[in-house]
Amino acid sequence: MDEYIFGLRSWPRAILHIDGDAFFTSCEEAIHPELRGKPLITGGERGIVACASYAAKRRGVKRGVPLHEARRLCPGLIILPSDYETYSLFSKRMFDVLRHFTPQVEEYSIDEAFGDITGMRRALHSSYEGIARTVKQEVERELGIGVTVGLSVTKVLAKIASKYRKPDGFTAIPGRDIASYLRDLPVKDIWGIGHATTHYLSKMGIERALDFARLPEEMAKRRFTKPTREIWQELRGESVYPVSSEEKAAYASISKVKTFSPPTNDREYLFAQLSRNLESACIKARRYRLAPVKIAVLLKEQNFHTEGAEARLSRPSARPLELSGVFRGLFDSLYRRSASYRATGVVLLDLIEDNNIQYPLFESPLRIEKIERLYGVTDLLAEKYGKHTLHLGGSHIIEKFGKGKRGTPTEREQTRFRGESKRKHLGLPIIHVKV
Repeated sequence: MDEYIFGLRSWPRAILHIDGDAFFTSCEEAIHPELRGKPLITGGERGIVACASYAAKRRGVKRGVPLHEARRLCPGLIILPSDYETYSLFSKRMFDVLRHFTPQVEEYSIDEAFGDITGMRRALHSSYEGIARTVKQEVERELGIGVTVGLSVTKVLAKIASKYRKPDGFTAIPGRDIASYLRDLPVKDIWGIGHATTHYLSKMGIERALDFARLPEEMAKRRFTKPTREIWQELRGESVYPVSSEEKAAYASISKVKTFSPPTNDREYLFAQLSRNLESACIKARRYRLAPVKIAVLLKEQNFHTEGAEARLSRPSARPLELSGVFRGLFDSLYRRSASYRATGVVLLDLIEDNNIQYPLFESPLRIEKIERLYGVTDLLAEKYGKHTLHLGGSHIIEKFGKGKRGTPTEREQTRFRGESKRKHLGLPIIHVKV
């Protein structure tokens, strides 16, 4: 019966999902071969584990654990600061390797991507399973990192396949075999199914993915919202989510959050961090020619309690100078001298295209034009010399006292090649090899 639900064809489509194994620590092991196989974590600058190698995981070290707890669980643990600049270079190269096999590549996160290889068998003279295995081998050979690859007929099933055998695994789920892979899979482990939907399915007596996929179409339409119905369709082998190779250009909101260490209640420093959050969010909004209608400010205390406030702008704008009055008021309404804060955040809400902005009659056109020209120059300088080259005076204290990072800076941060500036590095990692 299942073959009629999931389809008789093994490969109506072929979608692979590539997932870096403990990606940050894998990159560190590729750069420092002497660290391979040792218990290793990144996140020394944050005070918590950002990524743990599999050797560290086997000793109980997990992501998000405080460093003192990680050291207790694993004596001799190697702690490194996170080198996101280098990790992004590895990420870009991994996706470039995948693009050698198909132009349809969707960068899902820094260490994950989908690739649609449907119809590529003749061009690459290989089966779909062979193409997927070759992608895995090429990434590992060229980058020296471990990856797991899943292959199936939809994105949801490809994601399930890549989780099936980690690390360093490969799993293919053709249409004929879908039922056997879903039979023992808990619904909570399905990509896109959250706690609320899991609880709802449990009330219906559905605990396994196969039971969910076997539901009649009429019941699925009646009982579930559109996102859950789409996952139901994908589990049945019907491709609903295309592999999109286009860069995301539409945003409902843009958020920028900064965690710093040690925690502080210094009013001036907190406002500087928030100002930098605002600048970063606005830079991204201007890149996509968007402007917020509302703005929200967040302050997170050392005990992780978070408070926020939002306000509607008199006119949509992605230029921090024009937001400073509202921004300062939101901060003043949240700040408490008795609290100790560990993170700040800014969210730009209800974004619209900046060419749709209506200017109030009482605003000075000359002032608006001057600020537009100022930020045009600011963006040009940022492109040439690095982000925040020209910044708000309120955020300058960060330049004087640091960004609030704990621990030793990464080697890449401490190294400057010819032509580099403090703010702008060439796309070159520092790799340690024996000569």
